[in-house]
Amino acid sequence: MGPSRAELVLVAELAAEAERYDDVVSQIKTIVAEFDARLVNDERNLLSIAYKNKTNTLRNSWRIVDTLEKMQASRTAPGTTTRQLALIRQQRKKIERELANVCKDIVKLLEKQLLPAARYGEERVFYSKMRGDYYRYLAEFAHEVEREWYAEESLNAYKHAYKHAMQTLDSGHPTRLGLALNFAVFYHDVRKSPERACHLAKSSFDGRSYAVMSLDSEAPTIRDSLQILQLLKDDLVLWSKEIQ
Repeated sequence: MGPSRAELVLVAELAAEAERYDDVVSQIKTIVAEFDARLVNDERNLLSIAYKNKTNTLRNSWRIVDTLEKMQASRTAPGTTTRQLALIRQQRKKIERELANVCKDIVKLLEKQLLPAARYGEERVFYSKMRGDYYRYLAEFAHEVEREWYAEESLNAYKHAYKHAMQTLDSGHPTRLGLALNFAVFYHDVRKSPERACHLAKSSFDGRSYAVMSLDSEAPTIRDSLQILQLLKDDLVLWSKEIQ
C-alpha cells in the first residue's frame, strides 16, 4: 500500500521548506497520477511555488550568462570567435535547454491534466495564467519562429484567463490582479509595447486600489492584493517614463 494523499502533501511541504523543488513536483505529480488531477488549494500552491523557484533560478542564470556573452562579444574582433566566447555561448545554450525542459514539463501537465479537470472560476484562471507565464518564459529566450509561436501561445493563454477572470472573479481578487500584472509584463517584455502594458495595468489598478484598501488589510488575500497593486503601480511608473 502506497502513501496516502495527506502523506504525499506532507512530504511535498517538507521538500518546499528544504527548497528541494524537484521533490515537491514529484509528490504533486504522484497525487495527480494516483488520486485526482483536481488539486486542492494547498497542493496547487505547492506546485506553483516549486516551478516558480525552479524557473527563477534558471532565468537568473541565463540573464547573467547572456550579459557576460554580450560583454565578451563586444571585446571580440568582428568575424572572429574567441575560446572564451565559445565557452560562454555553450553554457548559455545548456541553461536554455534546462529552462526549456522545465517550462515544457509544467505546460504539458497543465494542458494534459490540470486544465481539463479545473473547476470553473479561480482554478481555471490560475492554471490558464500559469500556462501563459511558462510560454512567456519560453518566448523570452527562444529564437525567431519558435519565439513567435511561444509568444502567441502565451498571448492566447493570458487572453483566455483574463476573459474568464472578468466573468468569475471580483476585481480585487489577488488571482485576477496577479494575472493582470503578468499579462501586462507580457506586453512589455515580449511584445515590446509599453503602451499596451500601461493600458492593461492602469485599467486593473484604477478603481480597485481604493476598494481593496478599504477592507481588512490583515486578511491574507487582502495583503496579497495590496502587494500586487503596489507592483502594478511601480511598473506603471517605469513604463510611463519609457513612453515619455
